[in-house]
Amino acid sequence: MSNPDSPVVFEVNDGVATITLNRPEQMNTINGELGSALIESLREVRNRDDIRVAVITGNGRAFCAGADLRSRADGPAAASGVAGLFRTDDAPGFHEFDAKKPIIGAVNGYALGGGFEIALSCDLLIASEAATFGLPEITLGFFPLAGAPVKLPRGISRTMANDMLFTGERIDAKKAYEYGIVSRVVPADELLPTAQAMAAKIASYAPLAVRSMLELVKRQGNLPEGEAMRLASTMRWAIGQTSDAKEGPRAFAEKRTPVFKGE
Repeated sequence: MSNPDSPVVFEVNDGVATITLNRPEQMNTINGELGSALIESLREVRNRDDIRVAVITGNGRAFCAGADLRSRADGPAAASGVAGLFRTDDAPGFHEFDAKKPIIGAVNGYALGGGFEIALSCDLLIASEAATFGLPEITLGFFPLAGAPVKLPRGISRTMANDMLFTGERIDAKKAYEYGIVSRVVPADELLPTAQAMAAKIASYAPLAVRSMLELVKRQGNLPEGEAMRLASTMRWAIGQTSDAKEGPRAFAEKRTPVFKGE
């Protein structure tokens, strides 16, 4: 476990990493330290074999309320910590960082601006009934910088996405569910247990199959359907050669829980 006073708290339990944005007094707004710590946490998720799934959530009333605008107002964009979410010469930004493992976003409160974009970069997204989503950048003289104008119209209806992007208005968790932004809405006290239960379930499956399907889901989007199907068939054949792909049916036939080893 990382330092509980650090801007991002990192914990691992039974194959699941829980990443908690931890500037509650500042609504978990993004400064340089939080941005760097978040990327470092995701790098650890990618590099550690004992981690199979990660959950990202926030401490306090916010998931993440975006960039630290007080810092931004006093200097260049880099001072706000936003630069930490973007590509540099030696590292990708958050919105293009590939952890190679499923990331579940558990939105506990305000997810605004860059915080909403962090949520959009997760592979699965659930919310508490207290969650609020919004992209207020257009009201402040600029527009979202970490992927929302691209990802949101591809993930939900263009008209709904444009409504959020151009008006800067917020929506609640119920509306986010109706739009298809989140897959589940749960009471606040059930959010993290629900996310961690989802993560534990996925972590119990064959890790190579999970990672391969994640790769397919991410890469097929821009392919014609025929090419996407050929890619899927190739990846499915490769996974079929693994020991885990044989262990699953064997365990089913023997009426026992499979033991997947990532082999």
